[in-house]
Amino acid sequence: MRLDKLFSELSGEKRICGLDGSSVPDVSDVVYDSRAAAGRDGVLFACFRGTKFDGHDFARSAAEAGCAAVLCERELSDLGNIPQIITHNVRAMMGEAAAIVYGRPAEKMTMIGLTGTNGKTTTAYIMRSVTRANGTATGMMGTIVRDDGASETEASRTTPEGPDVQRLLASMARNGVKCCVMEASSHGLDQGRLRGCKFDRVAFSNLTYEHQEYHDGMESYFAAKRLLFSDYTARGWRGAANADDEYGRRLLKDFSEGVVGFTMDAELGKQNKYFFPINISTSVNGVKFDAVFPDGESAEFSSPLIGSYNISNILESAAIADSMSVPRDAIARGVKECVRVPGRLERYSFNNGVSVFIDFAHSPDGVEKVLRTLKEIKNDGRLWILWGAGGDRSREKRPIVGKIMGKLADKIVITSDNPRNENPNDIARDVEAGVLLVCGADYDVIADRKKAVYSSLDRAKSGDVVLIAGKGPENYIEYGDYRVPFKDADAVLEWAKERGVGCAQL
Repeated sequence: MRLDKLFSELSGEKRICGLDGSSVPDVSDVVYDSRAAAGRDGVLFACFRGTKFDGHDFARSAAEAGCAAVLCERELSDLGNIPQIITHNVRAMMGEAAAIVYGRPAEKMTMIGLTGTNGKTTTAYIMRSVTRANGTATGMMGTIVRDDGASETEASRTTPEGPDVQRLLASMARNGVKCCVMEASSHGLDQGRLRGCKFDRVAFSNLTYEHQEYHDGMESYFAAKRLLFSDYTARGWRGAANADDEYGRRLLKDFSEGVVGFTMDAELGKQNKYFFPINISTSVNGVKFDAVFPDGESAEFSSPLIGSYNISNILESAAIADSMSVPRDAIARGVKECVRVPGRLERYSFNNGVSVFIDFAHSPDGVEKVLRTLKEIKNDGRLWILWGAGGDRSREKRPIVGKIMGKLADKIVITSDNPRNENPNDIARDVEAGVLLVCGADYDVIADRKKAVYSSLDRAKSGDVVLIAGKGPENYIEYGDYRVPFKDADAVLEWAKERGVGCAQL
């Protein structure tokens, strides 16, 4: 695409300099790492300012590497005759620029956006399974994997930077994908990483205390989530929101024409014609219930997902699918066939009678839900939890989770998660402060996560349930500017092998 055409199609305030009308370069890719411009033609280098680096400092390197043009927030004097598009927010505009360059791929498929504190990933997996059960080629972009319809790759963050989002969408379009399910993080929405995307269906799960190191209070956090409904929706869009959540109720009120509710409260559901469950049965093997639709008809659902809170995620998916006219038998089939989500109550059974669950739960609400679920399904043994808070993140939540663990778990092991730039022992003390508020709480502090796993499993007895929480499928521990390979599941399997204990993943 010619640079002048790209410039004309970009929205918002911008200007261009250094463009010679007699020689207009073509743009075929948008990058924000100057190294990606080397040896390639048609690259637009975006100088966005992150938390650690300012892309403007690397613009000259990109120019020397041969980039065709630069997207920046101030005019740069040392780039020679390289054209510059100047705007006030490069981070947001680079996603839109990529969408234009890649042929606006989001417009070639049904876009489904999911937001909320907890439940996004599980709902994304359910939604992908449901649309595929209906015969629709579906891709997915989320916390665990990126699925372009041909293959899955590991995700490094929930919502990638704008050019990465558009590049993946373009790959989906080439692979014949007709529907994309995407998790939308509050950071991604607030920073404009989804510019260039308009969603046909959007949904909200809940809002609980999280990410307060970034957002200035819960209202700011909610405002970022609300953007998915107010700023990123396509013409004729429809949505779903959790009526059991106070912020979900606000979305139902603010967008009453196009948003339907789902609730665990049958009476509330009947009164408002929301989606709700009846005849609920939960066990260690999953959940069963009848889902009642707004027209009063019901469908029998069963799922291998463990925990009653997953019923809410299933209802959210059903509400979206129903608005897309997916037949109800296909919805039920997709729910039943949905694979267990990696790192979400991932279950291991030992031949010594101990059960281990690995879960991503890292927020107060998430930890409480998982602990309550395991208390419901365990037998007479003790309930253990091994958990640690991440560094440089929401320090206020640490004692809150500590208190929750103290109330619900029989045995607590405080450990490390991703300490980042904090001392792991300081983080543990913050968690310990909450545990100590509960009289008689039984706990240990073992900062080394692998040692904590080994110690817990060495002491667990037949009938005990051990929850290893906070990291889920992550395969690293982050210290400062580097990462050390580590995965909870690997530590569990290594322990079993070294101790000669038989282990089966269920």
